[in-house]
Amino acid sequence: MSSAVMMERTGTVGQGVSYPGFGTTQYSAPTTTPVGTNWLMVPRCTFKWEKIQNGFKCNCVCEDKLSTSMVQNLCQMLAGGLCSCCVMQNGMTVATFNFTQGLCKCEPTETGFCFTCTSGDAQCCQMVQNCCDCVACMQDCGCTCCFMINNTPVCCGYSESCKTGTPKGKQPQGK
Repeated sequence: MSSAVMMERTGTVGQGVSYPGFGTTQYSAPTTTPVGTNWLMVPRCTFKWEKIQNGFKCNCVCEDKLSTSMVQNLCQMLAGGLCSCCVMQNGMTVATFNFTQGLCKCEPTETGFCFTCTSGDAQCCQMVQNCCDCVACMQDCGCTCCFMINNTPVCCGYSESCKTGTPKGKQPQGK
């Protein structure tokens, strides 16, 4: 699987960094690889975020059939869990979104899956759509997104406009 991303699953904090508290050093560098490091391969994909009536939808498109199959199997196995996404820049978390305000569904497509989050409540719908705008904006600026179900990464990747090199709302100019 040439289109996979290697991720470490030791928590939300970077490797060798701990939360400051009693008996811990706030700034320390790891001298060895921690025992029990848990690595996970997740497929690389392209995201397309768009607002719909009562919420938003996100199409996740994988590059090959193996990645597509893996993403669809992960979505099926983790169905019904908390859907969230983590937006990162240079490996550091910029924002995390938990889509708890709406009804979330993951449906398989030919090239990956379609994630929808909708709500009948006007305020929850607005929150969900604002999350969609925020994630799409950060991805258009070059951030990566990791889509998760029950805090288990399902896939990671860039937005469609980053892949084509065309920022959202701008058309390539002809010669």
